[in-house]
Amino acid sequence: MTADPPWALLAELTHRCPLRCGYCSNPVELAGRSVELTAEQWAGVFRQAADLGVVQTHLSGGEPLLRRDLPDLVAAAEAAGLHTQLVTSGVGLDRLRLDGLVAAGLHSVQLSVQHADPAASERIAGARSFAAKERAARLIRATGLPFGLNVVLHRGNIDALDDLIALGVAWGADRIELAHTQFHGWALRNRAALLPTREQVDRARARLAHWRERPGSTPELVWVAPDHIDGTAKPCMGGWGAISLTVAPDGTVLPCPAAAALPGLDPPNVKDRRLDWIWRESHAFNAYRGESWMREPCRGCALRSTDHGGCRCQAYALTADATRTDPACRLSPDHSLVRDLVDTPRPLPGDPAFVPAYREGAP
Repeated sequence: MTADPPWALLAELTHRCPLRCGYCSNPVELAGRSVELTAEQWAGVFRQAADLGVVQTHLSGGEPLLRRDLPDLVAAAEAAGLHTQLVTSGVGLDRLRLDGLVAAGLHSVQLSVQHADPAASERIAGARSFAAKERAARLIRATGLPFGLNVVLHRGNIDALDDLIALGVAWGADRIELAHTQFHGWALRNRAALLPTREQVDRARARLAHWRERPGSTPELVWVAPDHIDGTAKPCMGGWGAISLTVAPDGTVLPCPAAAALPGLDPPNVKDRRLDWIWRESHAFNAYRGESWMREPCRGCALRSTDHGGCRCQAYALTADATRTDPACRLSPDHSLVRDLVDTPRPLPGDPAFVPAYREGAP
């Protein structure tokens, strides 16, 4: 089918990371340093992306600061005419490094934080990192670049929502993204430990409303809904192959970061094919594009053009069939797979007892 041009590129520059967050959505089988695209190859990706219609790129990972050639990558994206956002843990970001990235053309930064309490943040991250994040926030704010703070919400930190928002205010963030865990990769393995209760989510929503009603210059507060709790499927990535593409560290091109787990997708690689062919012609990008692939109840649902049937990767992870309705949706015949987990009483430990993600580059 004919596809409109994409406007966004997620450039996963490396899977290496100094943190070991148990909610990490990156693959369990990671791409090692030896197969990462070179700076020259990434420059070609950025040029092809711009020619295709992409206007912005998230420079992500893993931890992109572990790429010593990151200033060259930023400069290449800038030369291609792309708006660049660095997505970082903040570990390894010092003034000299940040000044070099700004000089290369960096446009904005998104910094992650795991908890407002330093000790809890480091337990969740699996590494000493809070002081580095605090220092990174000061440096980013001093540059005047747009500054976003990302918080992945889960059972172990959602009750600290007030403190997390206050932390973002104190650090000078322009935007705070409160994103409920997406259950892919390591997060899926740790789902039972990470999933909050309905009561926790209700309390957090009430506190969010309180902050939004406050007068003054509160940062923009973005709430990424908890699909397991709400029973409403998310329009994953704005629709399969609709607005964005992901390039993994080894050059594999995917409609979303988790799609490599789907069987039979045969995702292409930028080392073998150009992005315009991949976007328009590849099986990987056409497999679930549009609505013709949908079964009931999606096919006859009034929301099919809004939620696009939900997440294909979640449908496969929970039902072993990527064509089924996302079980997060209350209309799915498989919704009990999610509802029963949400409704099963579980103790609330101080920290989720999850398996930490293995990361090359972690301490």
